[in-house]
Amino acid sequence: MALNMKPLADRVIIEPAAAETQTASGIIIPDTAKEKPQKGTVVATGNGKKDEPLTVKVGDTVLYGKYAGTELKFEGKDYLIMREEDIFAII
Repeated sequence: MALNMKPLADRVIIEPAAAETQTASGIIIPDTAKEKPQKGTVVATGNGKKDEPLTVKVGDTVLYGKYAGTELKFEGKDYLIMREEDIFAII
């Protein structure tokens, strides 16, 4: 997952997981009812702040807020860029 983009300070770039297309019971979810995923993989990190190093690293799977981050499209893929404080957990 080499990405030719480096975020600054305490920001991270996340590749969101694909939206669920089917429920656990087998019901197919139409495109209009799909929810934005709240889980993704860290693909790039900044250097952290002067007194606060980053706790996430490239390759970590993380949970983040529903409306966290800024969406961007780079080389045909969708990514989110957000501050580390917007990440809730590493799973």
